[in-house]
Amino acid sequence: MLSILYQDETCVVVNKPAGMLVHRSWLDKHETQFVMQTLRDQLGQHVYPVHRLDRPTSGALLFAKDSDSARALSMQFEAHKVQKSYVAVVRGYVLDAQKQLGKRRIDYALKPKLDKIADKFADPNKAAKPALTDYECLATVEMPFVAAVRYSTARYSLMRLTPITGRKHQLRRHMTHIFHPIVGDTTHGDTAQNKAVLAHTGVSRLLLHAHALGFESLIDGSAVQVFAPLDDDFMAVMKAFGWQAWAQDLQRLL
Repeated sequence: MLSILYQDETCVVVNKPAGMLVHRSWLDKHETQFVMQTLRDQLGQHVYPVHRLDRPTSGALLFAKDSDSARALSMQFEAHKVQKSYVAVVRGYVLDAQKQLGKRRIDYALKPKLDKIADKFADPNKAAKPALTDYECLATVEMPFVAAVRYSTARYSLMRLTPITGRKHQLRRHMTHIFHPIVGDTTHGDTAQNKAVLAHTGVSRLLLHAHALGFESLIDGSAVQVFAPLDDDFMAVMKAFGWQAWAQDLQRLL
């Protein structure tokens, strides 16, 4: 059963588990559990996905309850009226030149990511599209375990990430672009760091979580803010890194 974070007559927000696909796909023929089908059965009605989260990403996921609401909510996304905020754990200290924490922006165009099967006939030379991500380093830690041969310790940062655009794997690709890959990312990440965190915490999941979602109510136009709690695995890493207090403080950061 999915955890429902918010619900009204037009939409519902759930806390998507890491590793769960949003909907059925012929690319994953052996999967049997999907967020959309599970939520449909849970509510006893059809639901319409308004946006997506990558399979390994957890957190707040919005569905509409009818096609008209789906269109209206999609228009909010297109008009950049929806606020999305993610929390992530990345390799290294993400600090500015003065060694200070603060908000910064990644402005780096991304070429479309093509699937070998689904995009078999797509043009592989498509131009890169503009991609913007705001990021803020919330906390840092140096852990006494080896993640690389050259060092006897490993450094990590707790990040707040805000995608301004919505390119495929944007947050993961942008953090790798600035040399701070997200821990647990098996596609764009650092294998040595992933193994080190797994050995120290027992957690292998992608440490990327959609912790906050804000949009306009279709009922009365009021602001709706939804917060998605971290799962047990993410919390285990937060505890191991001494960041327990941030699990509560994150709800103030939308």
